[in-house]
Amino acid sequence: MAVTLRDVAAHAGVSPRTVSNVVNNFHHVSPEMRAKVQAALDELGYEPNLLARSLRQGRTGIINLLLPKIAAPYFGELAHEVVEHARQLGFTVLIDETGGQRDRELALLDEASRSRWVDGVLLSPAGLHGRSLAELRRMRVPLVLLGERTGPPTHDHVGIDNVRAARDAAQHLVDRGRRRIGAVGGQAGSADLTSRLRLRGYRSALRRAGLEVSGDLYGRAPDYTRGQAELAVQGLLRGEDPPDALVCFSAEIAVGALRGLSQEGVRVPEEVSVVGFDDVEECRFATPSLTSVGPDKGEVARSALDLLMERVGGSQGGPRDVLVPYALVQRESSAIPSTTASKRV
Repeated sequence: MAVTLRDVAAHAGVSPRTVSNVVNNFHHVSPEMRAKVQAALDELGYEPNLLARSLRQGRTGIINLLLPKIAAPYFGELAHEVVEHARQLGFTVLIDETGGQRDRELALLDEASRSRWVDGVLLSPAGLHGRSLAELRRMRVPLVLLGERTGPPTHDHVGIDNVRAARDAAQHLVDRGRRRIGAVGGQAGSADLTSRLRLRGYRSALRRAGLEVSGDLYGRAPDYTRGQAELAVQGLLRGEDPPDALVCFSAEIAVGALRGLSQEGVRVPEEVSVVGFDDVEECRFATPSLTSVGPDKGEVARSALDLLMERVGGSQGGPRDVLVPYALVQRESSAIPSTTASKRV
């Protein structure tokens, strides 16, 4: 049975309030009394209930990070940054996985709101959007959204300009003389805001360059897995007029695309150039190494936690939207070949 403050008080011959004052390090306790109570605490092996103390103080020191897919390289690296920056602020991070499912996101948010276990939530939504997000204004704990947002702002949000980033990625390929530029992403529907926004930017770059914008150039990998991307790329390559470059909407998709190209005997970048997203460590060690749009994941974590801490501290006001920088990191997969790429037969 756990030792209580009353047990310690009885053992030391003092009041429970005096023991509480010592445990909470109140300054008005005399050195003699503090030593007497501390001896009783040590002798009985008292362990404070830190959660109960935090709740009495109105804080738990814990924040919730909800991600669609923890195993995805981007989310794994982002989680690392959030944990590191939260630790510097004196907070612990409780991480859970939503699977990108709307019901799972709602259930975890409802639990966080009702349980009082966490001081705030960082959510990368994949199933919730539009009206569903607006209804979350009733949450009892602060919420900051990560990633993509379309429509009117409902909560504080941190992300990159995905339309512009995808336009830059496609323009990079245009500048390298590619003229039949394909893309590989998800379903690009209302539940896949990432693909929708990146597809918009990719197509914008093609239109500005006077290049064909065709549905035949878009390969779908609905769950953003390497295997789905491999199959999607093989389908594009077997078309009547295959692409000479690819914009891939995630690091996993880009790695799967490289595998699909290799399986078809296509050389990268000599015959097909590839640009990916996320710029995770895997991009550096792929063969060839992957050119990639790299969001500043450290800045995503810092900005999101700054917003959340302000809300935890009682800050009011309307939703704030923070765009963090990104960089197009050029590597071997989009390098200009030493000789003109030959058309595959």
